[in-house]
Amino acid sequence: MPFAALAAGAIATILILISTGLRSTPYNNYVLLGDAWLHGHAWIDWPGERIDALKYHGLYYVIEAPLPAVLLLPAVLLFGTHANQTILSALLGGVAVGAAWEVATRLGLQPNTRLLLLAFFMVGTDLWWCAMYGDVWFIAHASAVAFTMLALAELLGKRRGWLVALFAGCAAESRFNLVFALPVYAYLIAQAREPGAMRANLLGFGAMLVPFVAGWVAWNEVRWGVPYDIGYTTWYHQDDLGDSTGPPFKAKYVPFELWSYFRAGPHFSDRYPWMTAPNAGLALTWTSPALVLALLAFRPRYLVVSMWVLVAILWIPLIFYYANGASQFGMRHALDFEPFLFVLMALGVRDKLPLWATLLLAYSILFGFWGLWYWRNFFRPTY
Repeated sequence: MPFAALAAGAIATILILISTGLRSTPYNNYVLLGDAWLHGHAWIDWPGERIDALKYHGLYYVIEAPLPAVLLLPAVLLFGTHANQTILSALLGGVAVGAAWEVATRLGLQPNTRLLLLAFFMVGTDLWWCAMYGDVWFIAHASAVAFTMLALAELLGKRRGWLVALFAGCAAESRFNLVFALPVYAYLIAQAREPGAMRANLLGFGAMLVPFVAGWVAWNEVRWGVPYDIGYTTWYHQDDLGDSTGPPFKAKYVPFELWSYFRAGPHFSDRYPWMTAPNAGLALTWTSPALVLALLAFRPRYLVVSMWVLVAILWIPLIFYYANGASQFGMRHALDFEPFLFVLMALGVRDKLPLWATLLLAYSILFGFWGLWYWRNFFRPTY
């Protein structure tokens, strides 16, 4: 990665680390999972109800995608269950920002526009907020965004199939639904001008995915005794917010999800701090209205269409899901598709950044800083 991108990532990591206070999250499921692996089993030593873990045949299992636990293994080997999961989360947040800088650079953005767009991506979304806390759900987002941005940077560069697949596989092993991005990545790789290079890159793409598929099947066999994942469905059947039957994706949840993404607002009062954020999150219309800049992207057509397809295939299932992300500042599930909106935003403003667009970006950044301040001072000041 070029020096400027590395510098951007390093600065972002330092800022996020400062905001964490180096405090370790109590929701350290991935530390517990890494410790379980080092002791030769898939189930975790459950510390109690503060940890979301699925009880299955009398044992407790982490249902989230396992890659952050893999990344934490060296720390767990050294420090055991005292390893600080939040530090890894901050590092992943920094990687995401550094890769976003490189994406914006490869799309030809002017330095000032690039910096403003990068600040939005870091602060105007839930990226910094997730990376700052590092809880099991949040570090999964930071990891998925980091590897998705790395995949996008490669797709905008040499399009080496094996490297795109490596990053895409890591993203999917951080947030399972990102597996749906793979066909679009293959299409983008196929846009290489030289037929020989296209075939080689597609072959490398497919070959690199094989160990990810094999590992996923093996992991499910170890936990559930079947080659597919039953964790989230079983959890849904046990969750107070869920149902005892059926999948966690149902049409009856759409109205609530749409309200969450577009209408959920802050609470106002006549006492300090005068505005508060509800625990269940704020709509994107409040936290990230600058996302509408994505509508300014029109060319190159193949890339614009690909990014919108990725947004659609990742967002549509989310509006059928039974939970909106629960405890959060904004809509953290939006981080699954916001990397692709970032590309569209960059395409839309690389020739000209209108004043109204600058104001939307500035508002989103300022509102994001308010959210970081509010959560650290009022909602979760101690960890």
